[in-house]
Amino acid sequence: MDTIKTTNRLLLVLVIPVIFYLAKTLSFILIPLVSSMFIALLFLPLMRFLRKKGIPKIISILIVIVIIALGLKLGLELVKLSGQQILASDATFFDKAQLKINNLISDINQVFGVESTNKDTSLLRLINKDAAMKQLFPTVGFLGSFLTAILMTVFFSVLWLADSIDIQKVLNATILKKKHTSVKTFRKIEKDLIKFIKVKFLVSALTGLGTGLACYFFDVSFPIFWGLFGFLINFVQMVGSFVTVILCSLFAFVELEFNSVLFFFVLSITMVQVLFGSILEPVFMGKSFSINIITVLVMLMFWGFIWGIPGLIMAIPITVFFKIIFEQFPNTKFVASLLSASPK
Repeated sequence: MDTIKTTNRLLLVLVIPVIFYLAKTLSFILIPLVSSMFIALLFLPLMRFLRKKGIPKIISILIVIVIIALGLKLGLELVKLSGQQILASDATFFDKAQLKINNLISDINQVFGVESTNKDTSLLRLINKDAAMKQLFPTVGFLGSFLTAILMTVFFSVLWLADSIDIQKVLNATILKKKHTSVKTFRKIEKDLIKFIKVKFLVSALTGLGTGLACYFFDVSFPIFWGLFGFLINFVQMVGSFVTVILCSLFAFVELEFNSVLFFFVLSITMVQVLFGSILEPVFMGKSFSINIITVLVMLMFWGFIWGIPGLIMAIPITVFFKIIFEQFPNTKFVASLLSASPK
């Protein structure tokens, strides 16, 4: 018996790295597959509602696709407005940045007793606006890969919603089998992940709106861009809030004078992040699937390494999924407890 247990553990140690290697190698298909699963879970309640109303499945799927398409169109319009706002900007920002950098260099030279040189450090010389804007747009190869990923995600989403891929049956046939109540587990996974996605989307939208409004009221350039940036980066748990505050503060430092206005702007965007990310989000999320900070950081680093930016976005939902699965087995309940914010 001990020999069998030891052999199983050794096999597990050997299999886990192989699984991680395959996850990284097959990321081109696994990222759309996992993303589509979360999208399908989000729309499953709507599908059930439409089914109760007697609406055919194909019509229900078309309704969901239209909703997703409208959401994508809204996002593209915001990106378009942001791009137009940046392209329409004149050299005022660069002039302010140049003056601020010159003053900063002068102060540093005075502090360290370094003589200033006459070397041209003009931002307009260092930054070619047209070339910079071209680099902001993705290359043809990246754009092709991105569109392929989007189409694959839509394709898999349709398969999930059409029950061509049944999540419950997959769980029952692979992980849960007949020893556990797969229906109950699936319902919990569906409920918790839908709650997580809805709350995260709402909090991110409010964070982006608050960031954009702060930029608008304090006369910081490109409020639409910063609002959209704050919305998107907030999907990266914990890290997104810090990135938004730091980048916005650095950008505002160039545009605003070093006085109370800059201080209150930084305070405003910080309070937006604290209010929505640190207060409202935990309240909305509740304690049903809370995860401790160490686990969040480890999962962000791990899935970010495996899948890049999509991995950073999906790290916490994937962790929630595995946490619920671990809770169903007596031998792995301690792992779920370690993942929790308050281990039992």
